[in-house]
Amino acid sequence: MKRPGLIIVLAIVVIVGFLGCNGYNGLVKQDESVKKAWNNVQTEYQQRSDLVPNLVNTVKGAANFEQKTLTDVVEARAKATSVNINADNLTPEKVAEFQAAQGQLTGALSRLLATVEAYPTLKATENFTKLQGELEGIENGIKNARKNFNEEINVYNTKVRSFPMNILGGLFGFKQKEGFKADAGAEKAPEVKF
Repeated sequence: MKRPGLIIVLAIVVIVGFLGCNGYNGLVKQDESVKKAWNNVQTEYQQRSDLVPNLVNTVKGAANFEQKTLTDVVEARAKATSVNINADNLTPEKVAEFQAAQGQLTGALSRLLATVEAYPTLKATENFTKLQGELEGIENGIKNARKNFNEEINVYNTKVRSFPMNILGGLFGFKQKEGFKADAGAEKAPEVKF
């Protein structure tokens, strides 16, 4: 009589162990997908950062340009490249710090492109036009990489918070991760005046 009971207990232990391993492996796989998506975000930002010196040098060479605007762009680029986040440490504070530094570079580049409007000779320069087009493409790439990252975060967080994975994930240190959020004030439509 003891043997059938022992076999049933062993079968239950094997099934629970299999489900636990499968669940753990699923969490690891999704965690790696989040890390890959984060690396893609950083790659897009790095492309933009690499393009900035070329853009600044083209603007310097083609016009007697406002030095403060160029200085702001160079300083914002330096700050943006100094903020590095490891994919294993995607805390809300770190993501916000990264996003703030990148936001400063975005703002400086926007001011640079707006100021360029006053320099028709520069706008007609082939190199500037090419760099401006590349920058627009990179900005679209950043937008898409951030969107994909947030989608991976959503899948991961759903898995980590769902029962019974929330118990298993808690045992092995899997925690919710933070995605990108809109910048403060982005919910208000910009006011355009002519």
